[in-house]
Amino acid sequence: MFGLIGHSTSFESARNLARSLGFEEYADGDLDMWCSAPPQLVERISVTSPTGKRIEGAYIDSVFVPEMLSRFKTAKRKVLNAMELAQKNGIDITALGGFTSIIFEDFKLLREQQVRATTLDWQRFTTGNTHTAWVICRQVEENAPRLGIDLRRAKVAVVGASGDIGSAVCRWLSQRTGVQELLLVARRPQPLADLQQELGGGRILALDEALDEADVVVWVASLAQASSLDPSRLRRPCLMIDGGYPKNLDTKASGDGIHVLKGGIVAFGSDIGWQMMEAADMANPQREMFACFAEAMLLEFEGLHTNFSWGRNNITLEKMDLIGAASLRHGFQALSLETPAPVPSLSST
Repeated sequence: MFGLIGHSTSFESARNLARSLGFEEYADGDLDMWCSAPPQLVERISVTSPTGKRIEGAYIDSVFVPEMLSRFKTAKRKVLNAMELAQKNGIDITALGGFTSIIFEDFKLLREQQVRATTLDWQRFTTGNTHTAWVICRQVEENAPRLGIDLRRAKVAVVGASGDIGSAVCRWLSQRTGVQELLLVARRPQPLADLQQELGGGRILALDEALDEADVVVWVASLAQASSLDPSRLRRPCLMIDGGYPKNLDTKASGDGIHVLKGGIVAFGSDIGWQMMEAADMANPQREMFACFAEAMLLEFEGLHTNFSWGRNNITLEKMDLIGAASLRHGFQALSLETPAPVPSLSST
C-alpha cells in the first residue's frame, strides 16, 4: 500500500478543500485551530497500471499550510504526526510532498524518530525527489527542441543548483544531454563550489547574470528569489521549468518568447477518481500530480518498499534511470508545453 502526505497551497484553499470534503470544523476554524489540529487520512485511492497491476493507497493531509512556516515547532510537529499516521495505517511506502519534504530536510527531522509511542521506520518514507528530478530533466530534453533550442549549443541555468533536486538535474544535464554549458545559481557559495568540482565544469553566477545568458532556466529554488525576477533580462526564446513550490513563475515571468512549464508534474494515462489534486492548481486534476507523489505509486507498483529518495544530494543517475523506466512502464508522462508555432533553430552566441 502506498501513501501520499500533502497539504494545501494556502490557508484559504485549505479551508475550501476541508469544506468540500465535509470537514466543517476545519473549514470554519482559524489558523490557531489549524496549528493544533491532527493530520487526517482524507482519501483512499486505487490505481491500475497499463501492465494490469492494481495498487491501493491513501492520501493524508498534514493539516499544514505555508502560513505556518514561521512557526518552527508547529511545522515540524505537523510532518512528524502525518508520518506517524501513515505508519499506523500500515502504509508500506509514503511520499512527502510540497513543503512537507522541505521541512523534513531543512529541520533535520531524522533526529526526531520517536513520535509518542511510535518509532518511525525511515524505510517507509521517500521524498520523491528522484522522480521529480528525472521528470524535470525529461521536460528540458523534450521541450527545448520544440522551441528551436539545441541543447548541445545552449546554456542552461539551474537556480537552486546545490539542492537535492537541483544537483541531480545538474548531474543528468551534464552527463546525459551534452548541454553546452551549465550556469549554477544558489544562495550558499561552498555547496556550489563542491558541485562544480563534482561536475568538472559549469559556471557559478549570480541570478541576474545567469538569466542574462540562459536559453533554458530550471527553477528549483525557493520563491524568495523569484520575487525579484526581471523578465526583460530573459533571452528569446527562453524555456523556464518551474520546479519550485508553489509553482507560480508564470505570473512573474511572462512575455513574447518566454515559455513557462510547470516542472515536476506528470499525467497518468487514465482518470484516478480522487479529490486531492483539485486544490493543487492542476490543469487536469483527475490525471495530473506532483512527480514526488507518483514516486510512491511507482515504488508500490514495482514492489520496492524502500526510502528510494532519502537524504540530501544522494540522487544518482542510476536511480534516475530506474525510476524513469518505471514511470514510463506504468503510464506516467511528463507535463509538456502546448505545441508552439515552428521557429528556426536558436542557440546561445
